[in-house]
Amino acid sequence: MKQLSELSSEQLSDWLSEASEQAKQGKLPNYIPLLEESKPSILSFCIVTQNNYLVSQEDSNLKFPLMSIIKPFLLLHLLSQFGKEVIFKKVGSQPSNYSFNSLEQLQLDQGFPRNPMINSGALTLASLLPGNDGDKKCKNLQQWLNQKSECHLFLDESMLESVESLPNIRNKAIIDKLTKTGHINDPEITLDTYNKICCLSGTVIDLARLGLLLVNAPNISSRNAEIVLNIMITCGLYEASENLAKNIGFPSKSGVSGAILSIVPEQGAIACYSPPLDAQGNSVASLYLIEKIARYLKT
Repeated sequence: MKQLSELSSEQLSDWLSEASEQAKQGKLPNYIPLLEESKPSILSFCIVTQNNYLVSQEDSNLKFPLMSIIKPFLLLHLLSQFGKEVIFKKVGSQPSNYSFNSLEQLQLDQGFPRNPMINSGALTLASLLPGNDGDKKCKNLQQWLNQKSECHLFLDESMLESVESLPNIRNKAIIDKLTKTGHINDPEITLDTYNKICCLSGTVIDLARLGLLLVNAPNISSRNAEIVLNIMITCGLYEASENLAKNIGFPSKSGVSGAILSIVPEQGAIACYSPPLDAQGNSVASLYLIEKIARYLKT
């Protein structure tokens, strides 16, 4: 397989132009007001490798909320805290053909969260973060990630206010089910924690550096990283995961802000941000760009 450092600036420039055109096919999410106000033409991109090769473009300093991309790192943190035996008594590791916020999937599974990359699983894991309120639980994860990855995640208070401005009926229904089945004990703190960790924000450079935690990082258990990567490849792109795994082949995770993180094993991480989404909630331009890079690396 080719190396990320072999990508030419000319080739990347062509793909970025093509990806920008692809973005016109997507739509901005209409369920978080601030995300709906995002500039659809934005396309931010970064590659970071183990040997400190870094490539990005001018708008790589744009800040955005990680949203669901926080989920694999929530799992990584809790694996380091409690171990896999404890964690996988709370949540499964099987893919879902339902949407990321599906109540029906949880009901079919008798209240057991199917995997950590969908909302039922992430809400369950969020409840396990140390701290007696949402602020402390979020800060616990934020500080751990910033320390381990040398990135600069921060809580975007404006985005949090926007998330909380509308009633999230689906998440509340999921929490109600999880509470009734004994998976969480404090529904209000759990929802507050989940909203806060999803609003942890940074740049594509921060996101790519987070990705390096899953690429032979010296301060992270390789076994825990392997667990996270295996779940990302089967569950990280929602119900489109199975099909996209064939096209990309690298563990990836998306967020409804328009960001996608893809891990190239033994090499590095690719981070992209472009707000317009497809029907599954994945960034159209980011997927296009990552698929192009993946095909190049495998030739």
